[in-house]
Amino acid sequence: MGLVIAPARASEVTIGTGAAAAENIFKKIEFSLNRTLNIKLNIIDSGPVQALKDLDAGKLHCAVGGLAFADWMEMMKKDGYVVADPSVYRNWVIGQDRIKVLTNLDVPVKSLSKEQLVAIFSGAITNWSQVGGPDKPIVVVVGNRIPGTMSVFQKQIMGNAAFTKEAMVGTTAEDIKSRVIRNAGAIGLGTVSQVDYLVNGPEIPEIARPITLITKGAPTEDVEKMINYINTAGQRFIIK
Repeated sequence: MGLVIAPARASEVTIGTGAAAAENIFKKIEFSLNRTLNIKLNIIDSGPVQALKDLDAGKLHCAVGGLAFADWMEMMKKDGYVVADPSVYRNWVIGQDRIKVLTNLDVPVKSLSKEQLVAIFSGAITNWSQVGGPDKPIVVVVGNRIPGTMSVFQKQIMGNAAFTKEAMVGTTAEDIKSRVIRNAGAIGLGTVSQVDYLVNGPEIPEIARPITLITKGAPTEDVEKMINYINTAGQRFIIK
């Protein structure tokens, strides 16, 4: 009887990430990456703030967030987690994402301007009829586990206006979409890959952001292989 050689176990890369990278990149490439390079992804949807803390604690191979490196460092500072020496990290932009607005299907508005978005998310207006929609109360849904999305939307759309204190508070991008689907008159923030037949995705001003990957010190060999795969063969799977 011939010698039976067991297949080599896949290497594992543990990633702490936010919604943009998880939905648009890692969940799209994980099957092909495993099949092609024998690298398995352990995707932890923790958001960029917690991801960087976990990276510092040695729990991750890399942290990924939907914002620029400088903005990420600023967000950590606002969270009370001051990074003494940002040069200890290496960072790569591995993609781009567009933030989208998701509404319940009972709100078939085709487009919303920047001014209308500010009025809706700040609570200055409370009925869809005020922006050309049906006579329904507006239910704003925000997320406490999508800090990258929230901070970019604040910077590019809200400016000095604050999110309404009457907002329904969800968690992850998936949870926010679920709440938008379940609640009449609801509106929330999501990624471009979340727009489908279950929600309405009105046209809005483009809100673009880089997707940044960070390692503490030099990346491992498997992380380097993963980054190279994302930038080459993996591009055909990635949502743009």
